[in-house]
Amino acid sequence: MAAGTKEDPWVLRTPPGSSEYTIHRDEAGDPPALICQVGSTRLTYRLRAIEDLHAWLREQGDWVPLGAADENKPAGDGTVEAWGRSPDNPVGGWYGLRKGYRGRFGMYLPPLLEELGLAELTHDARNNRVRAL
Repeated sequence: MAAGTKEDPWVLRTPPGSSEYTIHRDEAGDPPALICQVGSTRLTYRLRAIEDLHAWLREQGDWVPLGAADENKPAGDGTVEAWGRSPDNPVGGWYGLRKGYRGRFGMYLPPLLEELGLAELTHDARNNRVRAL
């Protein structure tokens, strides 16, 4: 497995398997971040999202829909995407750090949790779900 550093990022695929992207940790950032590179698009999420999302999924106790959506589109209730922007999550709002690119939390974070052995995902063409291990 990759180290998750800038020099050795995790190379992942979206849940349907249709796109490849990389993620690496930037622990020196303020706040510490995950840098997600999807083609020419760079998204950043709080590094603590790994632990926080895993804990939330464990609380759910079953499969949770991903509900990936761009920042300017609404997220479906009860989805990973909705939790990643909810005022009720541990950071009180968005895990995404870059305005205009804060969405898609439900698309890019769950495959990382799967890579780290913290969750399992379905890999269907659409309507994928995740649950904690």
